[in-house]
Amino acid sequence: MNQLPMLANLKHLMPVRTTRCYSQLQSAVASTPSLSSDTSKHAIDVRYPYFIRRNSRASLPVYTDIRNGGTRYLISIRNVHGQINSLANELQQSLFKHGSPEANRLKVQVSAQRHVIISGGRWKNDVTNWLMSKGF
Repeated sequence: MNQLPMLANLKHLMPVRTTRCYSQLQSAVASTPSLSSDTSKHAIDVRYPYFIRRNSRASLPVYTDIRNGGTRYLISIRNVHGQINSLANELQQSLFKHGSPEANRLKVQVSAQRHVIISGGRWKNDVTNWLMSKGF
């Protein structure tokens, strides 16, 4: 019985997971009334019809798959929530400049309603940087 007050005192030592992506930051600032107006100036208002959740190691779920003996290089974005076709169209249009050789080779497909497959080149770093620039 004497252990319960001691556990209540240790409650502040337990870790609390409060990680948020930039795309969730605006809604968190708007829903927290105790934050000052200076904090809301630094919030990034990013709204997309899709959301890409980070994996358990806090990195973006962008993976590579090399097939056909190293001649076919695929990039997959997993666990996309929301309108995945919107993400595919936006990747197709804005990952590379229109008319560039990379844009001509880029092929984006939706697979299994939660994954986006990108083929045509070795662009994992480009895709990751593009997603980070969008606030994910």
